Amino acid sequence: MARAKTGSFYLTERVTLPAATASGVRVQGTIDLGAYVSVAQGVACAIDSVDFIWQTGDGGGDVQNMVAADAALGAQLTDLNPGTGFVLADSQSLIASGSMCIDQSANIATHTSDIYPDNFGPSKLSEMFLVVNDTLYLNAGVDGNAIGGVDVHLTARIRTRLVSLSKDDWVAIAIQATAADN
Repeated sequence: MARAKTGSFYLTERVTLPAATASGVRVQGTIDLGAYVSVAQGVACAIDSVDFIWQTGDGGGDVQNMVAADAALGAQLTDLNPGTGFVLADSQSLIASGSMCIDQSANIATHTSDIYPDNFGPSKLSEMFLVVNDTLYLNAGVDGNAIGGVDVHLTARIRTRLVSLSKDDWVAIAIQATAADN
């Protein structure tokens, strides 16, 4: 079982969907965990929560300017590289995902996270998502219509902590992580 080595701390990453990005386009950012994860010492990152924050080019949040017409903005955080695509919900590499649906004609925006690290990990360790890889991948995209006249930024705010794993747990998580289907 995992034993805490540190208290919680936050990692952040931002990706930008440039103005006029076409529907179906994905962009990717990476978060380097090389300074945290250690095979030799059996240290992994335990991700407790992920928040997705959407903002327009100037840091504001006017959703009417984010897209040209009705559209959905999507986000995923994974521990294996899916390229610039999204993975399906049954992928073991999926840490968190969410979306913002914008209905301009009704002046409604709905922001939701649909996968949380605390309920999508291995059953024995389901209170957190344990990462033994040295990189996380943040993907964002737009579907339905293009991005509007301003850049749209997605920031992932990741609450994590370092944990020590037994050799057996480390091997099990490493096998699961490298065998995951994207």
